[in-house]
Amino acid sequence: MRALATGWSAVLLLLLLLPAGRAQSQSRYIVAGSLIDPLTEKVISNPVVEIQGERIIAVTSGGTVPDDADVTHLGSVTLLPGLADLHTHLTWNPSDLGYEGLAVSITDEAVRGVVNARKTLMAGFTVARNLGASGYADVSVRDAIMSGSIPGPRLQVSGQMLGSTGGHCDNTKLPVEYDARKGGVADGPWAARQQVRENRKYGADVIKFCATGGTSSKGTNPGVRQYTLEEMQAIVDEAHTLGMPVAAHAHGTEGILFAIRAGADSIEHASLIDEEGLRLAKRSGTFLSINAYAPLYMVANGAAQGMLPEAVEKARNLLDKRMENYRTAIAADARIVFGSDTAIIPHGDNAKQFSVYVDLGMSPLEAIQSATTVAAESLGLVGDTGAIASGYFADIIAVEGDPLADISVLENVVFVMKGGRVYKTPE
Repeated sequence: MRALATGWSAVLLLLLLLPAGRAQSQSRYIVAGSLIDPLTEKVISNPVVEIQGERIIAVTSGGTVPDDADVTHLGSVTLLPGLADLHTHLTWNPSDLGYEGLAVSITDEAVRGVVNARKTLMAGFTVARNLGASGYADVSVRDAIMSGSIPGPRLQVSGQMLGSTGGHCDNTKLPVEYDARKGGVADGPWAARQQVRENRKYGADVIKFCATGGTSSKGTNPGVRQYTLEEMQAIVDEAHTLGMPVAAHAHGTEGILFAIRAGADSIEHASLIDEEGLRLAKRSGTFLSINAYAPLYMVANGAAQGMLPEAVEKARNLLDKRMENYRTAIAADARIVFGSDTAIIPHGDNAKQFSVYVDLGMSPLEAIQSATTVAAESLGLVGDTGAIASGYFADIIAVEGDPLADISVLENVVFVMKGGRVYKTPE
């Protein structure tokens, strides 16, 4: 026993003799020209960000760093928190939304997810929510990112989308002899509950269901409700019981109202939301994920991408009313969260939506907050993401120029760090 005690004494003595800080993680620093803080709504001049491991330790203005410190000098760039996109489809591409998509397998989707996750991260989006994938391909992509096997944003994923037979979340492109049916189709409250349970069983974080028709699907009307209130209530109740948030795809007015009354946490698209829907959303604390760039891209480029002519026409017919309603929602101070609907638009072009938000009436700061502080609240990640502040993940991006003066500079991110690891540096 005396020999054992002597051994431990030697170890303790050695630790005491080590240079200060050697036994702990050494700090690293980022120095830049300015930093936009969406929490305090202030700009910090000459920021110094101290990082240990994957977390931020401190942020100071005009601070100093130790002489022998590990410092990344980024010059005059502007720092921002890593951005979040709450409506992505990483396992799909724009060309998959026409008949070509019928030839895409689940393994194809997984490979697309690997490629598109990297594009999304390099565009400055360190957090994303994937709302729909076949066969839980997005679960595999999320897990590979979490293990460090592939680069990508922090992901919350839905797996298969829940929908009614013949609805927007079903396969409606093939005749009856093929018996084509999407995996998440569930009719009736009990079948819907069972599907929620299956999604949870196979690793989904969030439930997405289609409350109305859509623009990209064949034979559905975006304005028409596709689930009963009882079915929506069953989905939401089951998901919330299992600790899962619920995102409702809803273009049409009635479907939006039903989904909010059922307790959905977010309304995706919200194209035909009316005054009653806005009042109800604000009273219920429901987030509106407004995909404002996607319809513009779809009308301009959908045909060239192989999207169905019917889909492009639906997007065109809905466009003006959709933008009018988005302006109204922004003016009403609705809880708008950034969701680009990538796969309708090319992956990596997520940030082009910021300019559309500003054109529709948001201030540049409000547009940034939709993808940072508001997004973190919607995702349940407050304190972890959405800000460059002590205790938060070191998810940091940089752009040249001032996004508060020209929001479009967010389309060209020059530096990306996620969890303290650098993925992109200025050329």
